[in-house]
Amino acid sequence: MRDEDRRKISEYRARYPEKIAQAAAERRRRPVLADRDQILIIAADHAARGALGVRGRPLAMASRVDLLDRLCAALARPGVDGLLATPDVVEDLLLLGALHDKVVIGSMNRGGVHGSAFEFDDRFTAYDVETIARMRLDGGKMLCRVGLGDPGTAATLESCAHAVTGLAREGLVAMVEPFWSRRDEHGVRHDLSAAGMIHAVHVGQGLGATSAHTWLKLPVIDEMDRVMEATTLPTLLLGGDPTAAPDEVYSSWGKALRLPGVRGLVVGRALLYPPDDDVAAAVDTAAGLLEVS
Repeated sequence: MRDEDRRKISEYRARYPEKIAQAAAERRRRPVLADRDQILIIAADHAARGALGVRGRPLAMASRVDLLDRLCAALARPGVDGLLATPDVVEDLLLLGALHDKVVIGSMNRGGVHGSAFEFDDRFTAYDVETIARMRLDGGKMLCRVGLGDPGTAATLESCAHAVTGLAREGLVAMVEPFWSRRDEHGVRHDLSAAGMIHAVHVGQGLGATSAHTWLKLPVIDEMDRVMEATTLPTLLLGGDPTAAPDEVYSSWGKALRLPGVRGLVVGRALLYPPDDDVAAAVDTAAGLLEVS
């Protein structure tokens, strides 16, 4: 990031915080799909849940300036349609003018801090429906981990249902990321079998008073065709923090993108922190996997 950009963000935040709302009001918007069959969204909401690690580097995302550099590089690439992030990140990028003509999805529940005893009680500590609408964002995303052995799941399910209903009333996308999960001696673990994901999909898509504006955000797993048979909702594939070689990861995404109902990718760490640190090349490879109208 140029020194002048960093100084601008710092100065606006300290002296002119109203510039954030002004930038949101002036942001050029676009339809979610526009003229594309599939879209690519860059995700940057991991840090707000304390998940800073990438590919074995526990503090890879520690520097906000470095993250913003990577995000600006990714968002400037052809074929990148938008951003999914928490308010702090969205606001920095608004001040930099990096979100014109992009889909912007606000991340909502970040209270289930990674590794905490209360991880399943995933409170809505970031965006709420009112602010998403007021800031002219295009939707809200919620993580919905169903822990059958943890009572905190009940509050999370109820909160997610209220958010889905509220976003639908505003005509905004409700992006639900469901998992069938459990806690063991190593922490929270997701059941990434086809059966586990099918259970999670059915719970996630049933949240709220209407599913008219609900999209799903799902990991790419084995037997992904079975998972996609469980839903009629538009679905984006998440990238996560892959441990396999990039070529293997891209191949698995490419196959899953050809399944009915899949509308694109939501990827963060895998593209922002690739093994060779070439963000532009990683983003271009992912964008090249998408179907276009």
